[in-house]
Amino acid sequence: MNTVNEDSNGSAAIAVSELARRARLALERQFPVLWVSGELSGVTRAASGHLYFSLKDEAAQVRCVMFRSRSQLLPFEPKAGLRVEVRAQVSLYEARGDFQLTVDAMRRAGVGDLYEAFLRLKAQLAAEGLFDAARKRPLPALPARLAIVTSPGAAALRDVLAALARRAPHLEIVLLPCLVQGVDAPRQIATAIGQAGGVDAEVVLLVRGGGSAEDLAAFNDERVARAIAACPLPVVSGVGHETDFSIADFVADVRAATPTAAAELVSAGHVEAAVRLRTLSARLARALRGRLDAHGQKLDDLAARLRPPARQMDIAHDRLQGLCDRLRRAHATQLTQAQRRAEALAMRLRLARPTQAMRQATLSRLAEQLRHAMHARLDHARQRAHLGATQLAQLDPTAVLARGFSIVRDTEGRIVRDAAALMHRQPLRIDFARGHADVEVSRSYPDSGAAD
Repeated sequence: MNTVNEDSNGSAAIAVSELARRARLALERQFPVLWVSGELSGVTRAASGHLYFSLKDEAAQVRCVMFRSRSQLLPFEPKAGLRVEVRAQVSLYEARGDFQLTVDAMRRAGVGDLYEAFLRLKAQLAAEGLFDAARKRPLPALPARLAIVTSPGAAALRDVLAALARRAPHLEIVLLPCLVQGVDAPRQIATAIGQAGGVDAEVVLLVRGGGSAEDLAAFNDERVARAIAACPLPVVSGVGHETDFSIADFVADVRAATPTAAAELVSAGHVEAAVRLRTLSARLARALRGRLDAHGQKLDDLAARLRPPARQMDIAHDRLQGLCDRLRRAHATQLTQAQRRAEALAMRLRLARPTQAMRQATLSRLAEQLRHAMHARLDHARQRAHLGATQLAQLDPTAVLARGFSIVRDTEGRIVRDAAALMHRQPLRIDFARGHADVEVSRSYPDSGAAD
């Protein structure tokens, strides 16, 4: 398709699609990916999963699109009137010529400040060594008493208690109540963690369900982080969802993806012990049944072997009679074998002392074998000599000459095989079956098909 046309005056005109493409490329080159803040308006989620909306403030608005692969990762549902910040590429939708933002991330307005504060505190505590793996303490394998720091009305507490009741119902639990959201939450959380060392517990669970960045802000507070670091007991942090990370997660001895996962971590030893106990109980039961079965079978065998004395005498008599019969048969067999060995030895003795006639017969037989061998060798040698003579005659060049052929040589004695190699008036020598002749080339006729 031609995008440039010449009018009657010679000026160039471009197609609308080319203008839209150039405008889009100019916008994308001019503006890098940047954060833009505003209020959501006209939010629509298409059947394809793409999110379409406008971002506006008091003076202007711009159309936005957030494709499905990005919009499905949002931790909240975008609604009209919500103030947000979006990370976007400035672009142009060529099909309609609309100026728009292609959004790849969205957060509630103000979250950027929270995130920057989060990064500053994280860097500070990391520099102090509060995140070092060397200070992390292992969880007790079979804790008997557990302290939980959370809100008494939190859904996370119900999830943790349900998991512990299912996996380790005998585990004693101490609740250290506190707020997990709001201005006063960091102070109460830090106080509850500080109380954990005095309740005779072996491990502390710090749990809260998922929420926005503002909801989880208490767990990014420096007071909470230092309370966790100062706690004399191992601390498991189960705050938010799997994708949520807080400062408490980094300082804690173990980070769990969810509150339920935290409960599963501290009760893992009990579950393993219960499984091992069931396995050992089953093995013990099988071993006992095996021993009982073996002893029962041995008792049956002994009972079967227990016979009356008269019956045992009869069995012994029958056995003795059988042994006597075997002895007689063995004696007769040995005697027969001895006789056969004596006859064999006598035959060998006769053969070891041959008579004169036997010697003469052996000598005659060997002489006959020698004559046959000599004749065979001579016949074989004659055949080989005849075959060699035949092959030699076939290779004799004089025999070829005798059939009418001749050999052409140059003055150096080299055989000439190609007429194309000859020159005018070149002297040659021709060898015949009888004699030779010196000749001179008057004209040569090269083979026209030799080049093929």
